[in-house]
Amino acid sequence: MSTSSESSSSEARELRLVGAVELKIALAESDTSLEAILKVYLAPLLLKLASDHLSVRNKVISVCQHINTRITLPSIKLPVAALLKQFKENPAVPLIRHFDLHYIQQGLERLQPADRIEIFPALLNGISSDVESSPTHGAALFNLVLRLLPFFTLPPRGSKDDDALRAHLGFSERPEDATFLALWFGKLFLLSISRSSLQNTSETDRPRCPGLSATEYDFLTLQRKADTWDDASPHGLNLTQSKILALKFLGSGAFTDKERFLPALFASADTNSNIYEFGEDLTKRAIPKISLEDRVLVEQLFEIYFGRSTPELVPSVRPALQTKILSLLAKSIIATTFTARITALVEQGLVPQSNVGEQESAISSGREGSKLQTGIFSFVTWIARMGNAQDLRSISAPIISKLREFITVQGWPRANFEGIRSQNELSLRGYAYEIIGLLAKSSPDTTLLEADLDLVKWLFQSLSEEASGGNIAVSVEEALSSIIGALSKSLNDEVANLLRGLLLHHMTLDVGDPSDSQIRRSTRFVAVRFANRCLPYNDPVARWIDLLAIGGHKNERNEVVEEGKKGLDVYWYRMSQSTDQVQIPVPGREPDSKSSFPQFFKLIHLFFVENVERIWKSNNERTTLLSSALSYCRRTLQVEAFQSRSIPVIIDEDWERRLDSLIATDEVAREKFKDAIASMDFGESISAGKNSLTIEGRLSLDEALRIYIQSAFRGFVDGEAFIAIQCGEYLLEICSLSPNKVVQSLVGGVKKLEDPLKANNSAIRSMAAHAFGLITSHDECSIADVSIMSAKLLERAQTWNESVGAETNKVHGSIVALAYLFSRLFFRGRDQLAIDCGLQTYLEMIAQISDGARDSLLQEASDVAISQLCLFSVMKTEQIGTSHSQRSIVAKLSERAMSGDEKAILALGYLGMATPEESADGALLPYIMEQLHKLHDLRQPEIQFTVGEAWSCISIGWDSKALVAKLDIEGSKPRLAEREKTLETVVEMVLADCKKSKPSLRKASLIWLLCLIQYCGHQQAILSNLENCQAAFKGFLADRDELIQESAARGLGLIYEKGDRTAKDDLVRDLLTSFTGGGSKLAGNVTGETQLFEPGDLPTGDGSVTTYKDIMSLASEVGDPSLVYRFMSLASHNAIWSSRAAFGRFGLSNILSESSTDGYLAKNPKLYQKLYRYRFDPNPNVQKAMNDIWLSLVKDPAATISARFDDIIQDLLRTIIAKEWRVRQASCAAIADLIQSQPFGKYETYLKQIWGFCFKVLDDIKETVRVAAMALARVLTSITVRSLEAGESGSTKAGAILAEVIPFLLSQLEASAQEVQLFALDTLLQIVKKSSSRVLKPFIPGLLERLLGLLSILEPQAINYLHLNASKYNLTEQKIDDMRLASIRGSPMMEAIERCLDLLDEESMNIFVPRLEAAMKAAVGLPSRVGCSRVLVSLSTRRSYLFRPYADRLLQLVQKIIFDRNDTVSTSYAAASGYLARIATDKQILKLEEFAQNLYFSSDTDCLSDQRYRIIAGDTILAVSKTATDRVASLAASFLPFIFVAKHNPASEVKASFENAWEQLAGGRRAVALYLKEIIQLATTHLDSTQHALKHASAFAVATSVSNLGETISLSDCGTIWPALEKALGGKSWKGKEAVLEAFVKFVRKSRAFWKGNGQIADQMQMVRSLFIRFAVRCN
Repeated sequence: MSTSSESSSSEARELRLVGAVELKIALAESDTSLEAILKVYLAPLLLKLASDHLSVRNKVISVCQHINTRITLPSIKLPVAALLKQFKENPAVPLIRHFDLHYIQQGLERLQPADRIEIFPALLNGISSDVESSPTHGAALFNLVLRLLPFFTLPPRGSKDDDALRAHLGFSERPEDATFLALWFGKLFLLSISRSSLQNTSETDRPRCPGLSATEYDFLTLQRKADTWDDASPHGLNLTQSKILALKFLGSGAFTDKERFLPALFASADTNSNIYEFGEDLTKRAIPKISLEDRVLVEQLFEIYFGRSTPELVPSVRPALQTKILSLLAKSIIATTFTARITALVEQGLVPQSNVGEQESAISSGREGSKLQTGIFSFVTWIARMGNAQDLRSISAPIISKLREFITVQGWPRANFEGIRSQNELSLRGYAYEIIGLLAKSSPDTTLLEADLDLVKWLFQSLSEEASGGNIAVSVEEALSSIIGALSKSLNDEVANLLRGLLLHHMTLDVGDPSDSQIRRSTRFVAVRFANRCLPYNDPVARWIDLLAIGGHKNERNEVVEEGKKGLDVYWYRMSQSTDQVQIPVPGREPDSKSSFPQFFKLIHLFFVENVERIWKSNNERTTLLSSALSYCRRTLQVEAFQSRSIPVIIDEDWERRLDSLIATDEVAREKFKDAIASMDFGESISAGKNSLTIEGRLSLDEALRIYIQSAFRGFVDGEAFIAIQCGEYLLEICSLSPNKVVQSLVGGVKKLEDPLKANNSAIRSMAAHAFGLITSHDECSIADVSIMSAKLLERAQTWNESVGAETNKVHGSIVALAYLFSRLFFRGRDQLAIDCGLQTYLEMIAQISDGARDSLLQEASDVAISQLCLFSVMKTEQIGTSHSQRSIVAKLSERAMSGDEKAILALGYLGMATPEESADGALLPYIMEQLHKLHDLRQPEIQFTVGEAWSCISIGWDSKALVAKLDIEGSKPRLAEREKTLETVVEMVLADCKKSKPSLRKASLIWLLCLIQYCGHQQAILSNLENCQAAFKGFLADRDELIQESAARGLGLIYEKGDRTAKDDLVRDLLTSFTGGGSKLAGNVTGETQLFEPGDLPTGDGSVTTYKDIMSLASEVGDPSLVYRFMSLASHNAIWSSRAAFGRFGLSNILSESSTDGYLAKNPKLYQKLYRYRFDPNPNVQKAMNDIWLSLVKDPAATISARFDDIIQDLLRTIIAKEWRVRQASCAAIADLIQSQPFGKYETYLKQIWGFCFKVLDDIKETVRVAAMALARVLTSITVRSLEAGESGSTKAGAILAEVIPFLLSQLEASAQEVQLFALDTLLQIVKKSSSRVLKPFIPGLLERLLGLLSILEPQAINYLHLNASKYNLTEQKIDDMRLASIRGSPMMEAIERCLDLLDEESMNIFVPRLEAAMKAAVGLPSRVGCSRVLVSLSTRRSYLFRPYADRLLQLVQKIIFDRNDTVSTSYAAASGYLARIATDKQILKLEEFAQNLYFSSDTDCLSDQRYRIIAGDTILAVSKTATDRVASLAASFLPFIFVAKHNPASEVKASFENAWEQLAGGRRAVALYLKEIIQLATTHLDSTQHALKHASAFAVATSVSNLGETISLSDCGTIWPALEKALGGKSWKGKEAVLEAFVKFVRKSRAFWKGNGQIADQMQMVRSLFIRFAVRCN
């Protein structure tokens, strides 16, 4: 009972308290007293809503209803702060919160701005927990935040107040509040309002907004209230303005970059430019602080992109935002691991429109849809490049399938252009092909290695039949290129077999083939690339494809032929394969089996058995397939043979030439080759497979060689001339190296050589004759056949005295063929057969031809015959007829030899071989030697090498290395006349001749001696005379003839190679002694002043090496006498050396490797810098030699250069400005090479010096030095740019570089040399373009100021001349200025300026603005001034947030400098003022309008200059009207009256701008009525002007106002208009005044009430009537 009574008493007490409050409120007599009562009692009253008694709660509600009727007046303020505090303190009482929030919403609008600002932090404090505890009130709270934002003044960004704002708002202690606000601000940016959706109240059809759930949409629209976002409603908000305010708040220090990132991203995709520009700026600021490798963030981005279906449906965002998200995901590696998301993204994003059906397409049509598709392709490209193998393996197949579907829908293999809606879709087609290639490359096991190679076939077909344009074909080719590497690494036997068939198929396709009209382009190039990269080198089919590329088609493209040649070159193949593994093959190292040569017999089977018809078809089509196939088989046979005999074949870039030289000149190598061919067993059994490309059966060496030699024979006898010559060379070579059993296979076809023997081509006849001798002399060739064929040839040859023209060619072939036949018959031991076939007759005929023939062709035939017969011991003196003595033969040969006939010279040598040292009369051999000696008078040096070869043959016969290749039949060397003293005699004679004074004899003897050492160096007679030979060679080093120097140097090198260690040391020491003045045991010393090199050929630090005294000084300085030998060999290869394989190549590396060079550089460190610089000498000979020395002596160049870097760079910096141009040029090149190989820290301290010297030599007097300096400058620029591109990771290094480089480059911009100036500018532009923002930012203000000034300085002077003389060239100054303006806008300098502007921040902007002002004031010339105006425009549009605080001061400055003499400059600054007005304050915009008014009205006269000022005023007003329309509209009362008056100016050029401005801002009559008072007031002011233009314009303005006021004018408006109209009607008449008179008539008609009731006005109108009459009389 007591509890009940207590409850009753409590209830009564509470009711009394509520009643007392109600009474106080009821007794309040005024609004003021009511406001005071509510301030005290409203919050406590609402607190009673928490009472346990229903009656109390009902009583409170009743009182609230009474209060609601009393507070309808907006003047009554409510205690919002107390209510807000109470709201937050009672989270568990919804009823209290409801009424608190109700009165807060009502009272908020009644508060002063200052009071609203005060409660803003309190509202934000704990807002996240408020919404969480009371979700029903969350929307209203967030709406309150948005309503308070316009009153909250944000501190300047970056200021101390801005930094403290987060703590001030309590976000530091409660970061969840900031997170909550950022979250809902982001959702606000996604919100788009549909009025129809707000009107729809159905729960089943709730509105859907992209990116927002229905609940979120209701939250932002206060449960879909129609007036929430209706700014015309009393409590409605403007959505755009609210978004902008929220963005500004987000950009303040109250939020972290992580919190603002996603909302800013959403805003950056808004359709409103003011929002997306601000959002994009915030996004750019936030991205550097955000990790795109955060898995949670990436998951968020994907969820935003796709939307979600649970727990509540959230639609995907708009395409514009999806594109933004993709651009971020395409920078995240972690994003590549979301395989399911990626697959869904592609599947949804690439759904063809035709397949969407009733579902909504993932991609909207139009521009945004196109951008989204491009973004999807870019993202997938990123995935293909950066994804890990496991993830790519799971997504590649479905994505490739989708991409193929995308292409197929457009039409495949030919695009259906009707279904392609834009050019962008067509470009995406190419993009799709490229991505397919990248994805297939990344996961070949799931995409490429199908059972039927479907994707590879599809791409090949696409390439051959794609008809969408060249760019698409390039993309397909790129896709195929992408998969080459992957396919080559993953190829198994089955897939390789399929690939061979596919490639062979495409090698046979022809564009325009009637059988396949779909073929649009050849795929042969790609097929060959696949063969070269995917199939191993030892694959015969791959090499067959290469051969088809080289010779399979007529008029084949060069790129296909070159690719085929590369595929056949094993060195190139290994190099290309090594690029995939980033490993360079080492020459000589044993390669893996895939890069070894194919087996010879497999090649023969494939080329000449399986594809024999194709081979001979190509022969008929006159292509090179046959000769190329034979050439490759020849190389393969050579390599196999040498490897089988352990002869190393070093595979490098020169391997083929070296192989040819080995076979042609090395006797040991030839013998081993022959032995290998004779004994190697190729009887391996090859198991047959199902594929027709495999080789079946057995193929022995005999069979393979037989097929090869028969194919060469057939190509020789049946092929065209250029094919026959190549086949003939291969035929003769293999016949000369093969055993008799192989040559035997040709015996049956020897008669086919009859036609080639009659050919008009001399080379073919000679080859045919040689082949005829080799084959017909074979033991298997029957005596009868030999007799018959030789008889025919002899019969034809005997007609030599009667033959002319083509018959002479036949006789020539017969003579030479018989010579080869008889000589080889003798060598094979078939002497009697040769005699029986008319040998003696033939010998007599040869003697007769040699003695009496006048035809040079017959003489040549006789010389060849004598050579062959003597070589094989057939032609002997007793066999020559008595009428022709031996001397007669020698004399005739000598006569022809004196004319330079090399065949005659060799014939003399070979004849001497057959002549014994002691003949019957003892005179023939000396006579031959005498005739050979006379040939020294021949001045052609190449002839002397032939003479030297002849001397070697006479001296030692078949032991001469010159005859290594002459033995072309299996067997030992023929036995000729014995030699005992001939070599010694010849050597003594030549050494003696070397000392003679006759120039031609000295030169010839030098070459002869060189040949003797080359060919006879293994003989004791030479080895015992090495010292004398050295002395002889040394005596020629002083000669000025380059060939003599080269020959002497070469000879000394050969001597050095042939001596033993003791001999080498003795020779070096003796040579050094001979030059240093000591005694020498050798004759032929030269003086120290003997000049060897031209001045500058061998530059040193103090001059150049020219004489041997200089060489010896340098050798003494470094302490190694062998250096002299190195300098002797500096001469490079002459054409003579390279054309004679017997000499081979010579270089320093071999000598140096054998010389005593251990510890050489350690003892002589000074040589490092010299050698390094000499490697870049302008003389290529010096370069090559010094490189050889460097590579031979410096075993680890990288370590050596690193250790000696300071010495080298200091020496180069000293010599780069040396007196000699060669030294300067070499130093430039050396520095460029040096700094590229070293880290920045090595040369950082030298960088400024390097730049300085580089710019000095850029202005060098020598052009080649300038070119080298420019190359160095480019290297410096490249290094600088690469360092700057390192970004954050290399910011310290990059900053150090810029600190050195930028001031120096800026100083060089004022250099006198234009080349220096331009290069400094180009370097600066590259630095600006490539530098990261953090590194470049400190230099931006200064850079911008200088670049703006340079716009005018670097403009060609011809422009100024053209401007001054425009009329001479039928141009106008304005047209020239327009072209200048266009060039400035597109110039690289302007691009650099824009880039710098984009990198500005608050700090740098604060520094830059004063510099910009200075640049604007100091600018001279149109380019700089226009550039400054464009900077103002860019800052106002692209950096408006940062530039806003400075807009007013810059706008003031523009008003001062807008008066330029050049109209283009004035117009540019006027346009800039319009953009500045966008972000300037209202006060400054009004000042701008006032400035324009003063400019327009303050002119004293109507002269041209005043008109120009009015034009400037018009341009300014028009620019502001166009670019800042919203700002001007808010200040229309100031702008429109002036514009209206000014647009009536009589001058058309003045009024045009104002007319456009009026149309832009008003355009209708209502504006005139709205601002009539201001218009009339302004016009009246100037109706009394002394300037007719102003007076007339004002009168016209009044007249137009009357016309625009409708049918009836109100009395107030009449009272405003009439005084001005009366004043306009007064005064004298002027042109156009009739318009004012017409306006008077309209005024009288429209204002009857005004003048009828006012007699004074009526009288005034009567006076005006008299004016009418007077005007009418004057006009008529």
